[in-house]
Amino acid sequence: MKSKLLLSTLCAASLALGGCASKYVESDQYSGFLKDYSMLKEDKSPSGAPVMRWIKPGVDVNRYRSVYIEPSQFYPRPQPTEKIPGSTLQGITRYYDQALRTQFSKALPLANAPGPGVLVVRPAITAVSAQTKSLRPYEVIPIALVAAGVSAATGIRDQDTSIATEAVFLDGDSNQVVAEVVRKGAGAQLDDSSQVMQAKDAKAVLDGWALDMVKSFQQLKAK
Repeated sequence: MKSKLLLSTLCAASLALGGCASKYVESDQYSGFLKDYSMLKEDKSPSGAPVMRWIKPGVDVNRYRSVYIEPSQFYPRPQPTEKIPGSTLQGITRYYDQALRTQFSKALPLANAPGPGVLVVRPAITAVSAQTKSLRPYEVIPIALVAAGVSAATGIRDQDTSIATEAVFLDGDSNQVVAEVVRKGAGAQLDDSSQVMQAKDAKAVLDGWALDMVKSFQQLKAK
């Protein structure tokens, strides 16, 4: 009987956490960072992860001789909390920048500014929404998608973290958009509700995103 009750509670809590059931970022969770989401299609990244993306038909990526990585940002701008302090937020964007530069430098020289023959990468860490009313808005964006409903009802101490990104790729000469991607991933589990989120908890996700972006570019280049 207890097992059935536990299962029912888990299912109900999972449904309450919007977006958890889907591997893709749902349209009602888009942040507004991208100017146009209408052309995004469900796809798979080179690592096999589900993504929403669009690539300009006929784009010739071989024309890009270098890449400029714009500093990553949070969109919308968050307010630090005890759970996710400002030092963690700063550490996440710093590490995302580092991961992107490290991976893209394997495929193209890094440029200091946009210009002819330059691919511009504009990344953001974006909001992931949830329907749990007991959570304050920022407690579910962009990192801590905390399973508070599950934890409170069942005594489960582990808390899940989730992070999402939206990125736009532009021609450094014309400033035209040549590709867009939206995806999310699971960060490290926190031991309990008192544990503070740290930048290192998101490193594996950020590394994976950067690697997939470069592999996607290389696949287009090889066509």
